[in-house]
Amino acid sequence: MKNTNEYSCFGDKENLLLQHEIETMESIVESKSKYRKIIHAGIARWVKDFQEGRIEIKTVDDLKKLIEIDLELQRDNL
Repeated sequence: MKNTNEYSCFGDKENLLLQHEIETMESIVESKSKYRKIIHAGIARWVKDFQEGRIEIKTVDDLKKLIEIDLELQRDNL
């Protein structure tokens, strides 16, 4: 009888740990989604400013960084 109780308790601990891991992963995925929205807004703003002549070609590095961050966030989702 005692072994059954210990096994049940161990199963509950495993379930709690699994639930915590699931909640943590969901939180990370949600955060990455928010970050991607910010990155997309930054890219859109950069393109608009470039089209309106407020950005010269010498500052393309900012756009490159935004694109690299976006690609990195996407890569983590695979």
